[in-house]
Amino acid sequence: MSLPLKIGFIGTGAITDAMVRGLLLPPAAVPHVMVSLRSAETSARLSADFPQVLVSADNQAIVEGCDTVVLAIRPQIAEEVVRPLRFRDGQKVISLVAATGRPALLDWIGADVALVQAIPLPFVARRKGVTAIYPPDAGAAALFDVLGNAVECETRAEYDLLAAASALMATYFAIMHRTTQWLAQKGMPEEKGRAYLAPLFAELSQTALLAGSHGDFVEMSREYATRGGLNEQVLRDFERDGGMSALTEALERVYARIGR
Repeated sequence: MSLPLKIGFIGTGAITDAMVRGLLLPPAAVPHVMVSLRSAETSARLSADFPQVLVSADNQAIVEGCDTVVLAIRPQIAEEVVRPLRFRDGQKVISLVAATGRPALLDWIGADVALVQAIPLPFVARRKGVTAIYPPDAGAAALFDVLGNAVECETRAEYDLLAAASALMATYFAIMHRTTQWLAQKGMPEEKGRAYLAPLFAELSQTALLAGSHGDFVEMSREYATRGGLNEQVLRDFERDGGMSALTEALERVYARIGR
């Protein structure tokens, strides 16, 4: 499946920055990229780093000038940004707008576009990301496969569930931060704690990746929780003190928010 000749981004935040950098890593996957002026700092940096990037202060010019348009806007302002724009029937639109369903998006767009929703993560800047998309779409899958790999969701429920699971990223880093703080309170220099924890967690993730679709997280947990050992003790205490319940409840709440 061919990639777009010209892809435009309305909204220029962290995810737009990551996607553009991933797409334009040598060898560049697309020949032309348009980005909106907002935010000015990010768009100026992208323009300076890549000659393929054109910055436009006019969102309508991006819609008219690109065969694929990516909506990378905060949900709080998405309607006021999208509704005035005039899209073409058949145009490819990829929405990164969080917690916003297809009916609302299509109503704001007001044209018979080929709409795909996606959840790219910051790692796409290094072409390492995994991106959930809905509905299945060969063109969007090809685009996100360049940036890592695409997971095509067959239903809205699948997509929403992966969106909820993606909301664990900040918690992951917060766990690392709290552990680093604890080490520092016990006298360990913070930089030394970070230097130990980051590769430790990275190798755990790599172990799960190498296991692939055959990996069983429960079995991995058992393997690392030696009977009577320290890992087993922490896991048992975490479960006893409500850690697992708190995690499940948080996922349920974010899933309910996404599915509104």
